[in-house]
Amino acid sequence: MKAQTRKSEPTVQQLHQLVLSTLEELKAHDIKSVDVAGISPLTEHFVVASGNSTRHVKSMADKLVQAAKAAGVQPLGVEGEGEAQWVLVDLNDIIVHLMLPQARAFYNIEKLWEVSGEQRARPRTA
Repeated sequence: MKAQTRKSEPTVQQLHQLVLSTLEELKAHDIKSVDVAGISPLTEHFVVASGNSTRHVKSMADKLVQAAKAAGVQPLGVEGEGEAQWVLVDLNDIIVHLMLPQARAFYNIEKLWEVSGEQRARPRTA
């Protein structure tokens, strides 16, 4: 009997690059990555990208999950596929938000995390 070889998981940096390159290949718009290491206990990075339509957003989520699995990363969950106005793909070290432009403008989540990072980096005054 042959021993099974298990594919090793990519590093956070490799996974981050995989996410960004996959979204670029899928023609995602306005891709932003926010480093939240040390700010959020949930993840290292938030990646936010927009799609042209609900079909595009859902397709990007599906293909991203396939790419992650092929790289040895089992997604913890995918939320929002039904309406596909905002689909969240949780890859543990990276949480990806795929949104329609109007939902993204309304929630403006990347600004929330960018502000949190600035507040953390700002020195305290006595």
